[in-house]
Amino acid sequence: MRIDVLSLFPDMFSGPMHDSIVGKAIENGHLTMPVTNFRDYSTNKHGNVDDYPFGGGAGMLLQPQPIFDALAATQAQAAAEGLPKGRVILTDPAGVTFDQHVAETFAHEEHLTFLCGHYEGYDERIRQLVTDEVSLGDFVLTGGELPTMVMIDATVRLLPGVLGNAESAPGDSFSTGLLEYPQYTRPADFRGMPVPDVLISGNHQKIDEWRLKESLRRTYLRRPDLIDHQQLTPLQKRLLADVRIEEEERQHLESRK
Repeated sequence: MRIDVLSLFPDMFSGPMHDSIVGKAIENGHLTMPVTNFRDYSTNKHGNVDDYPFGGGAGMLLQPQPIFDALAATQAQAAAEGLPKGRVILTDPAGVTFDQHVAETFAHEEHLTFLCGHYEGYDERIRQLVTDEVSLGDFVLTGGELPTMVMIDATVRLLPGVLGNAESAPGDSFSTGLLEYPQYTRPADFRGMPVPDVLISGNHQKIDEWRLKESLRRTYLRRPDLIDHQQLTPLQKRLLADVRIEEEERQHLESRK
C-alpha cells in the first residue's frame, strides 16, 4: 500500500510513523508513506497557503491552489508506480466518524491520500478533490496531522503480513462488533489474583465459549449500544442472557453489603 500525506508539518510524522507496527510495515515493504509539504507547491512569492475568507470572519482558510497542485503531483507519482488515484481523505469535523469498519475499508485500498487541514478550515473548492471526509469525533484539534496518524495506524495494522500473528487483528475490540475479552499471561497466580481456571484447562471449546461470554459481558457493561447494533447468534443470545442474570445478581449482592 502507498499512503500519501499532504501536510504543512511533515516533521510531525517522522517519529510516530516510523516506530512500532507502522515503522516495521515500511521497513518490510508492506507500506510506502511519502509526506508532502504542500507549502512547497505554493505559487505565492511568500509561500503563503492561507488567506482571509470572503465575506469576513475569524481565522484563515487554506487556499485551493497549493493543495490542488500538490495532490496532482503525488497522484502522478503514484500513477508512475502503477497505482490508482485511490481514496483522498479529508480530515474534517463534518465527516463521518472514523471506526473499525472505516479502517477495514481503507485497508483494502492500494493507495490512500490524507489531506491534513490547519487554520480555520478549507476553501470549499478543496472538497471537490476528496472521496471521503472523516472525523475522529466531536472535538476540535489544531490540525489534521494527529487524526491522520491515528487513522493510518488503525489501517496499516490490518494489512496482510503486518502483524506477526494473523489472528491478532480479527480478535481486536470492534472488529467483531464487540469489545475484546479479558486476557492474561504468566504467572497463573499473581499476588493472589489467579487466572480463570478455564484458560489453563486446555479445553479449547470451553475457552472459546468463555471468551465469547466475557466479550459480551464487557460490551454489555461498558458499551451496550454496540450490542443494539449486533445480529446475535443463538449462542450469543444465550450467553448474553446468562450475563444479564449474573450481573443482576452481583449488583443485588453488592447493594446488601
